[in-house]
Amino acid sequence: MLEPPEIQEYAEASTTPPTDLLERLAEETKETLRAPQMLTGPVEGRLLEFLVFALQPQRVLELGTYSGYSSTSMAPLLPPGGHIDTCEVDETHAAVARRYHEEAGVADRITIHLGPALETIEKLEGVFDLIFIDADKLNYPAYYEALVPRISPRGIMALDNTLWSGRVVEPPETPETEMFVELNARIAADPRVVAVLLTVRDGVTLVRRAG
Repeated sequence: MLEPPEIQEYAEASTTPPTDLLERLAEETKETLRAPQMLTGPVEGRLLEFLVFALQPQRVLELGTYSGYSSTSMAPLLPPGGHIDTCEVDETHAAVARRYHEEAGVADRITIHLGPALETIEKLEGVFDLIFIDADKLNYPAYYEALVPRISPRGIMALDNTLWSGRVVEPPETPETEMFVELNARIAADPRVVAVLLTVRDGVTLVRRAG
């Protein structure tokens, strides 16, 4: 994360606490799953919840279910008939997410698609009111290009990790860093969209259609 630990702790303390269920989900994720740093967490979870509250989306697409923290945060705020399609390649992760979706009473509002996200995107039709990209990083440019035309007229795309622990301002030393530097520049110059990069956790870029 970009902020010093004490700032992260202060931000969490100044944010409405997550539900007991989400706290248990986070603890299980940290104790049993690999790469627990991928967990959305309470601050970004609330940000996604706010986006759902404000947008009232009928269709949400998430790339990267992981243990289900973000989808479990968003689903209770969906309007009647709203639905989340979420993509995951790891059945172990998906199983944890399904269990918490059931316990939260939101399983009927969420469909987990197992398999490569680009294949799922091709199978799903229409536009989306909210898109959250938090999957394998080197495919971000492909996800972006596939989904910009499918943002609804008043929809928003959110891309996670776009500051890549601050390494985007240093000489690129990894393919992921180079990808984020190039993608961030591409998004900022893309005439099809309007974007803002927020310094929330590891960087969250919000994108909407221009005009």
